[in-house]
Amino acid sequence: MSKNRVDNLRSLKEEAMLGGGSKRIESQHKKGKLTARERIDLLLDPGTFQEIDMLVRARTPESGFDQPRFLGDGVITGYGKIEGRMVFVFSQDFTVIGGTLSEAHGAKICKIMDMAMKVGAPVIGLNDSGGARVQEGVVSLGAYADIFLRNTLASGVVPQFSLILGPCAGGAVYSPAITDFVLMTRGTSYMFVTGPKVVKTVTHEEVSSEDLGGADAHAMKSGVAHFALNDEMETINTTRKLMGYCPLNNLEDPPFVPTDDPTDRRDESLKTIVPENPNKPYDMKALIRSVVDNGDLLEVHKDFAENIIVGFARIGGRSVGIIANQPMVLAGVLDISSSKKGARFIRFCDCFNIPIITFEDVPGFLPGTDQEWGGIIANGAKLLYAYSEATVPKITVITRKAYGGAYDVMNSKHVRGDINYAWPSAEIAVMGAEGAVEIVYRKDIATIEDPDEQAKKIAEYTELYRERFANPYIAAARGYVDEVIEPQDTRPKLILALEMLENKVDSNPKKKHGNIPL
Repeated sequence: MSKNRVDNLRSLKEEAMLGGGSKRIESQHKKGKLTARERIDLLLDPGTFQEIDMLVRARTPESGFDQPRFLGDGVITGYGKIEGRMVFVFSQDFTVIGGTLSEAHGAKICKIMDMAMKVGAPVIGLNDSGGARVQEGVVSLGAYADIFLRNTLASGVVPQFSLILGPCAGGAVYSPAITDFVLMTRGTSYMFVTGPKVVKTVTHEEVSSEDLGGADAHAMKSGVAHFALNDEMETINTTRKLMGYCPLNNLEDPPFVPTDDPTDRRDESLKTIVPENPNKPYDMKALIRSVVDNGDLLEVHKDFAENIIVGFARIGGRSVGIIANQPMVLAGVLDISSSKKGARFIRFCDCFNIPIITFEDVPGFLPGTDQEWGGIIANGAKLLYAYSEATVPKITVITRKAYGGAYDVMNSKHVRGDINYAWPSAEIAVMGAEGAVEIVYRKDIATIEDPDEQAKKIAEYTELYRERFANPYIAAARGYVDEVIEPQDTRPKLILALEMLENKVDSNPKKKHGNIPL
């Protein structure tokens, strides 16, 4: 082969490596943003990235508008490894026509998504784009829809991660929204269907890009973002950590990571973590960290619907999904947002063979007109549906309250909970003692005219109700609880249960798919 041909190839590759050129790269850095290639280098194990379609150029648009035709066309695509495990990656290059999506740009993304499905490997998208390329008109819109379809078909087959590292607006937001996890970077990333200018024109609201669709807005208010991180390095490292809990595809088990945390470790502090006063809160996160391997909990949706906790951990080396009521926030009550948050997480775990551990302390569903008119019935049913549908190993630990319909919903035995434990402090009943007394003994109390005597009688009935129902033993007598355990034994009990359930096989009736109450 002639030297000229080799030199020509090397020259083209050097041109592609520069993206939009050194000046635009410098501009990217001044904004506090890394380049598309720098991001890939940080995300993947060193030396493992193999680029595909480096020499693709934009296709000649039918619109007649002139447009520059950079090598790579504004997106870098390929495959590599994270901790030695295969992943496919696309990284939008804002230095090339603002990372806008064209026909060729979209085709590159679709190609690696198709390959990921064939080989059974996750897809990680690094999003930093000005949206559809206007010069290409409807062709660019079609390219977006091609990606949306692949996101949908890949859902539940391979894990999909979206890192928002710059603008993501208009139609571009729907691809990340279909993926499993959305990670945003504070200060430099935003997502919205319509920007501040359109909002002002239509609704006359004055709002900044950050307030409308920044990382914290979506992590705290909308729930669109599962993680809001302080910088790109933290966003990338969190993605690598998140990957470590997941299998490569739906036919694999999640990776087992041996631990030096003893499997028979008992934590004596758990004996006193639940207060004697049933109305006093405690931190469920402290309980979880005392049980999981080395106290490591990767919390998902940390800033959204904080009355429920979801996240990943390992117990005895096994990857597990944790879902838990948080008594520190709204007493751990279930509401619209927490139900949606929990249901989404449970369905991800079930898709990818990750056992679900539930820590339960729930007084019921949140009452009120806002909740009823906002659809608490349909949204609460999402959580119930997700638990009922899941066929992975499911273990529940009732630490204190398990009241009313919320008892049923939170992975009770009746919705195919495999192993259901309760602590001696568990209160399993239709409702709390005070509310029950007002209903059951209403007529008796009404006949007592003296206020002091009435209060005394209410106290007697309340104590009687607590003795009869505010304990786990009636449920245990029925087999609704498999075992009442001492709190300090929780970790070893969970490890033994997970070992027993390792080869669990369960199935749902044959059907195209269910109709979850969306």
